[in-house]
Amino acid sequence: MISDRKLEHLLICKHYDVQYKNKKTGFNDIELIHKALPEISKEDIDISTNVFGKKLESPLLITAITGGHPSALEVNKELAIAAENEKIGLGLGSQRAAIENPNLVDTYKVARDNAPNTILIGNIGAPQIIGASDKSEDFAKKAVDMIDADILAIHLNALQESIQPEGDVDANGYVSAIENITNSVDFPIMVKETGTGIAAEEGKILESAGVDFIDVAGAGGTSWAGVETYRDDDRYIGELFWDWGIPTAVSTVEIVNSVNVPIISSGGVRSGLDAAKAIALGADSVGIALPILKNAFIGHSEIINFIKRFNDSLKIAMFLVGAKNLKELKNSNLIIKGETKDWLEERDFNTKIYSRRN
Repeated sequence: MISDRKLEHLLICKHYDVQYKNKKTGFNDIELIHKALPEISKEDIDISTNVFGKKLESPLLITAITGGHPSALEVNKELAIAAENEKIGLGLGSQRAAIENPNLVDTYKVARDNAPNTILIGNIGAPQIIGASDKSEDFAKKAVDMIDADILAIHLNALQESIQPEGDVDANGYVSAIENITNSVDFPIMVKETGTGIAAEEGKILESAGVDFIDVAGAGGTSWAGVETYRDDDRYIGELFWDWGIPTAVSTVEIVNSVNVPIISSGGVRSGLDAAKAIALGADSVGIALPILKNAFIGHSEIINFIKRFNDSLKIAMFLVGAKNLKELKNSNLIIKGETKDWLEERDFNTKIYSRRN
C-alpha cells in the first residue's frame, strides 16, 4: 500500500543515514569573497522575500518529505506550526495517497489548519498526472483544494522509481502532462526534482512548458536511492546508484543561467551559509527537508531552534559580504573552484562571471 510505503520512508529517514556517501552538494567549492569593510550593520540586514506572492521572513522553505500515513499527521502539524510562527514556506510530500484514499486527507490538511497564513506547496508526482490521463487537471485541483495550497509542485523522481520495487519506470509523456497542467489550471505550478538535480536542458524544457517555479533539488543531501535501498532485500541496485545525480551547486548554476523563472535551491542545504552561497549563485530561495524532519521527531522547540540558527547564520554570511538584503547578496562576489568548477566549465558555463560582479 502507498500509505505503508510513506511510513517506511519516514522511519528510514528518521533512523538511518540516507545522505549521499561520496558525492557532495558542491557548496564547499563555493567561496564567498569576504569584505573587510562591509559598511553595514548586521542588525539592519533584511532576509525577507516576496518571491512567492506572500511576504516570508526568510528565503528558507521546508520542502516536501512527509504525508500519506496517519503517523505523519503529527509531524506535519509540528512543521506547519513552525512555518507559521517563523513565517517561512512549507511543502508537503506527495498527496497521491490521500487522493486515492480520502481517509488520509487529514494528514495533509493539518498543515493548513495550523498554518493559515504562510505559503503551502502541494505535491503530486509526474507519474501520477500521466497515469491520470485526461483526469490530470482534476488530480491537480484535488491536491490544491485538499490543503488550500498556494502552489502545486509536480515532483520528478525517476531515480527513486527505478530503485523501488513498486516503481513506475515509464516516463513517456512527462513533458506533455506538465504542459497540460500549466495550461489548464489557474494556480502556480512548480516542478521539483527529488534529490538528483535538473540540468540546463531540462530547465529550458520546463520553462517552455509554462512552469512558474523550479526547485533543482540536487544531489548531495538525501539520497532516495539510499532510502529505497533499505526497503529492498537485494541492495545491489540501490547501492550502485546511491550517489547518482547532479550536485546542487552545479544544478543551481545551470538552471539560473538557463531560465527566467524563480529558482529554489535544495538538496543538501544544511545551514544559512549554504543558503547564502546558493542565493549568491542566483537562487531565489532555498529548501531543507531531512534536518528539519529529524528535528520534528524530537520536538517543536528543536525545529524553531534550527530555523533561528539557520537565519542567523545566513545574516552573518550576508554581513561578511556586505549585503543588506537578498538582492544585494545575489550580486555579491564569489569564487567557484574544484570539482564544481570543472563540471560547469566542461558544460560550457563561465564561472568567472561570479568573481567580480560589483
